[in-house]
Amino acid sequence: MNIDWFSAQNFFGSILYALVGVVVFWVCFFIIDKITPVDMWAEIVEKHNKALAMVVAAMCLGISIIVAAAIH
Repeated sequence: MNIDWFSAQNFFGSILYALVGVVVFWVCFFIIDKITPVDMWAEIVEKHNKALAMVVAAMCLGISIIVAAAIH
């Protein structure tokens, strides 16, 4: 089995890009949470607002796709 494609440089580069992606995602989520008139996290967790949770989930998927495309 040939694993020439696997090197420490590739592995740590992937880990670095993944961490950058997660940080960018959370920063975007935080900014959107501050822009909206309600506290989204409290609304979802404490009041169990399922409609807002679905909207936030769709937003998270969208941000994740954009971050992944930008890093790729």
